[in-house]
Amino acid sequence: MTSDTKQATPVGPPPPVTFREAFGFWLKLGFISFGGPAGQISLMHQELVEKRRWISERRFLHALNYCMLLPGPEAQQLATYIGWLMHRTWGGIVAGTLFVLPSLFLLIFLSWLYIAFGESTAIAGLFYGIKPAVTAIVVQAAHRIGSRTLKNNFLWAIAGAAFVAIFALNLPFPLIIAAAALLGYLGGRFKPAYFSLGNSHGQANKSFGPALVDDTTPPPAHAVFTWPHLLKLAIAGSLLWLIPMALLTGIWGWAHPLTQMGWFFTKAALLTFGGAYAVLPYVYQGAVGQYGWLTPTQMIDGLALGETTPGPLIMVVAFVAFVGAYVKALFGPDSLFLAGATAATLVTWFTFLPSFIFILAGGPLVESTHNDLKFTAPLTAITAAVVGVVLNLALFFAYHVLWPKGFAGHFDWISALLAGAAGLALFRFKSQVIHVIIASALSGLAIKTWLP
Repeated sequence: MTSDTKQATPVGPPPPVTFREAFGFWLKLGFISFGGPAGQISLMHQELVEKRRWISERRFLHALNYCMLLPGPEAQQLATYIGWLMHRTWGGIVAGTLFVLPSLFLLIFLSWLYIAFGESTAIAGLFYGIKPAVTAIVVQAAHRIGSRTLKNNFLWAIAGAAFVAIFALNLPFPLIIAAAALLGYLGGRFKPAYFSLGNSHGQANKSFGPALVDDTTPPPAHAVFTWPHLLKLAIAGSLLWLIPMALLTGIWGWAHPLTQMGWFFTKAALLTFGGAYAVLPYVYQGAVGQYGWLTPTQMIDGLALGETTPGPLIMVVAFVAFVGAYVKALFGPDSLFLAGATAATLVTWFTFLPSFIFILAGGPLVESTHNDLKFTAPLTAITAAVVGVVLNLALFFAYHVLWPKGFAGHFDWISALLAGAAGLALFRFKSQVIHVIIASALSGLAIKTWLP
């Protein structure tokens, strides 16, 4: 077998990839990118590094480390980055858009089914089983982020303080993030050893044969930083945000839910250090607590839908917007679906636009500084704070799942058993999230059918 492997090792790079070929791959990826960021990044590595050899292991990890420093969904940004590296600006736009578009259409459809038929026995049973699994998934997310980040007592202290700040003091999520960033900046200057955590994605020492974008391939002309190029893209990106926001404000006013959704999810997009789970508490505080666009139970159900669809988990924002616009009948009682679909599309635009700007405009600049401690230390501290915030989110979900009518009501021991089984599958047997979701959903359907 070793001999066969050696004989099969490629001796030259693959042929150049046309824009059309790349378009086909990114479209396919948008439909099969299940499993959250870890699964999506693993899938891209398999396809682009190992199988197709479009990019080398070292360049892939270099791009990934860059994307991890930015707010926003790192898997979608990684796709945008590689598409941009290979086929300039339009390559990045196509790759990033197709990573999101199938998920948007699917979530609009599923959100409509949920809000229109959610009271049916079948739908209620499926969600009854999924919600305990979601609780276990969020606990696993806190553990995963924490095991990667909390390498010393100082970072543990930041995580603990963030938990107390949001759980006991109910402080706004942006304030917690700002405080963590300040601690990281000061710590990076005076205690740099606490923030030098090394490369969390392994060493770039593997080779699967020569790649199109290989270790020694010089950066293409469009990837070389220039101030005029940065200024041009920054202006274009700003206009792409300002024009729709101005139209929303001019047509409906600043206080209208659609305008407020655009503004709120723009802020959310800039706070997603650490992945989608990091921003969910902020979305909950705003969408449930401040604006009342949906209920706590609907928020949990939305995350469940997000876990079962391809694309970035942060696409749960489309569900939040759809439900908020549908329930509030923003376009009148005869256009409920139109209102929901419009809101979902708008918030997707505002949520993902910053990611494209960061990659296309800031990529060449940030890439040259991502190993500089003064840039990475604040982000390390933010990620540590995210652990505490996500733990709070897990407790919030557990409360609403296990005590659906509050502490004064009954304890749902069936949900507790389902959550325990999901946790066992995730932690002990390393099951994939989508498999746990499906098994839990079917269990809930069976329970509601036999024990209505």
